Amino acid sequence: MLAIIAGIITLLIWLWLLLAHGGFWRVRRFMALPRNSDLAAKIAVIIPARDEAEVVGRCISSLLRQTYRGPVHIFLVDDGSKDGTAQAARQAAERSGKTSALTIIQGAPPPSGWSGKLWAAQQGIRRARELGARFFLLTDADIEHAPESISTLAAIAESGGYDLASYMVKLHCITFAERLLIPAFVFFFFKLYPASWIANPRRKTAGAAGGCILIRPQALERAGGIEAVRSEIIDDCALAKAVKQSGGRVWLGVTELASSIRPYGAFAGIAQMISRSAFSQLHHSAFMLLLAMAGLIATYLLPPVLLFAGHSLPALLGATAWLLMIIAYMPMIRFYRLTPLWTLFLPVVAIFYMGATLHSAIKYWRGRGGEWKGRVQDPAR
Repeated sequence: MLAIIAGIITLLIWLWLLLAHGGFWRVRRFMALPRNSDLAAKIAVIIPARDEAEVVGRCISSLLRQTYRGPVHIFLVDDGSKDGTAQAARQAAERSGKTSALTIIQGAPPPSGWSGKLWAAQQGIRRARELGARFFLLTDADIEHAPESISTLAAIAESGGYDLASYMVKLHCITFAERLLIPAFVFFFFKLYPASWIANPRRKTAGAAGGCILIRPQALERAGGIEAVRSEIIDDCALAKAVKQSGGRVWLGVTELASSIRPYGAFAGIAQMISRSAFSQLHHSAFMLLLAMAGLIATYLLPPVLLFAGHSLPALLGATAWLLMIIAYMPMIRFYRLTPLWTLFLPVVAIFYMGATLHSAIKYWRGRGGEWKGRVQDPAR
């Protein structure tokens, strides 16, 4: 009887996710395809960079090759790098023959209460305001932009009247660990933040992807500026929430026009990425942690367990739930151009994410929460 109840629960969960959760899994519905923009206003690009010499050159070069009609000026904030990040950026601008389009700012150490990345972004925005730009583009140093990237994002923002428009860039997905875990990372993200709900002004849901955020300066000011989210670990979604709560409109989608060129490599690198912010997502609550573990078990682990439990009705319920899971995950697997067989491993992936989330909580309790590039950004309070 308990197995039948468990089967009904997991089946209802997947029916709800597929039919009533904003169509979060239908990737093509919120994919940004190349578009031309008639806009020719100035755009200021702000890049916080800390020890990014290996990737920043490709980022700068890609931004200087944009087809956007208007002027694009890049403000790179060197956040205490020790690997020649600023020099690599400067050399990339020189190779492009556009050194005048790049301003390098030597960042100051972050004040108390600020995360390093957001303090660097704040310093870049202060300088960028002098440009009188129509938009700020906040992007990471490891993002490579296709020539149509800025034009497409600007066209989306202008045509839809959005105050903040953001891409979930295509993440590095080459190694076995990346193929197993990275599409699921994006799948889980959109399950938390359905794109259709984000774009709906009648819903409170707000989200953005920090690798590529286009925002109107006036909307940023109405939301309280970067200072309003200065200590947030999940700063991109916090910024989108602040913009939406202040009356702004927000859009988030996926794209192949911007890609992360930073490899995660093996399992340890991906675990570090997840554990940096997972417990913060749960508001540092032990109760929420237990609830999240129970939810992952009921949603992802019960279907295969019931399928092989040896009883016909629970097995049928489990098999049906697992089939719905595969249907939901398939569009993301196709987006990353992987074989459909990867959909079968989502229950295994869920176990990995459970472990990384527990590790995130343990690091927080030990006073090492949000650790990134030598900085503890989410200290226990």
